[in-house]
Amino acid sequence: MAGRTLTRADLSEAVHRQVGLSRTESADLVKAVLDEMVDTLVKGDQVKLSSFGTFMVRHKTGRIGRNPKTGEEVPITPRRVLVFRPSQVMKQQINGQGSNQADE
Repeated sequence: MAGRTLTRADLSEAVHRQVGLSRTESADLVKAVLDEMVDTLVKGDQVKLSSFGTFMVRHKTGRIGRNPKTGEEVPITPRRVLVFRPSQVMKQQINGQGSNQADE
């Protein structure tokens, strides 16, 4: 799968080009948005972005796992995991079925 990765710098550059903020202001804006998303998820709340998807934190209980190499039983501690559920609009766009609302 030879694809390019979208980075924070790419997002900042897109804000700079499309909104017209300076590069520093664009980077600060992207950082502020991402920090707000992280803070919300840490509190256990959902982050829902219309036409994009929903980020949420799920709680996984502890259990006994097994090392597949040795067969040894290993305790897996309770933890929180980040889950992303894409919206129907995103699913359609990825599958080429919908109108592209995110035109550049």
